[in-house]
Amino acid sequence: MGVEGRMKCVKYLLFFFNFIFWLCGLALVVLGVLVQVALHSTVVINNVSASSAPLVLIVVGVIVFFIAFFGCCGAWKESYCMVTMFSILLGLIIITEIGAAIAGYVFRGKLTVIVHDGLNDMVTKYSNGTAEFKKALDNLQVDLKCCGVTNATDWKGKFGSVPDSVPDSCCINVTAGCGQGAMGDALKIHQTGCETVVEKLLKKNIMWVIVAALVIAFLQIMGIIFACMLMGGIRSGYEVM
Repeated sequence: MGVEGRMKCVKYLLFFFNFIFWLCGLALVVLGVLVQVALHSTVVINNVSASSAPLVLIVVGVIVFFIAFFGCCGAWKESYCMVTMFSILLGLIIITEIGAAIAGYVFRGKLTVIVHDGLNDMVTKYSNGTAEFKKALDNLQVDLKCCGVTNATDWKGKFGSVPDSVPDSCCINVTAGCGQGAMGDALKIHQTGCETVVEKLLKKNIMWVIVAALVIAFLQIMGIIFACMLMGGIRSGYEVM
């Protein structure tokens, strides 16, 4: 009777963890989308690896969402086959999540170079760029209150016919022509470069991806443990209901 009581407890714990997994799957999808948007809204990220971690989390989130439902059915029907498959699939998901966390950590270490090269390329091509291209960089500088790559002097010789000019998006108070000849004027122009600001923003978002992946992987390991215990009970023929 004591063993049967423990198996019943394990069954309901598995139900509880599957509900948590269902929420985790939803959370992974939302977090992955938010980080993906944050990465690409900066425009400077052209590296394919930049998208890998959030995209993996989105895919894993959708899969976890459905696996949780599969696990609930297996526990409810006390199906050894379904609970076993649930454990195997969850194990594969854990490996994928850990891989995404590692990829995010590795990419986080390369951000400085990637962001610097991306911004430098945008500043260089700005004058000959399309209206959409210019708008993207202008929005970046306005939103993040920054100018150039490392500072405003990065625009020297790359913008306008008037010496020491910067795009109007560099101005503290943006007005038409406010950037002409005002490069060194700290009262008019943001002197902080966009590289530091963008890097800090992206590192913060990627760290959330890493933390989320590892926390959810830990919860899923607990789920596998309970699933294995339930499998043992079903195989031994104990009455779980």
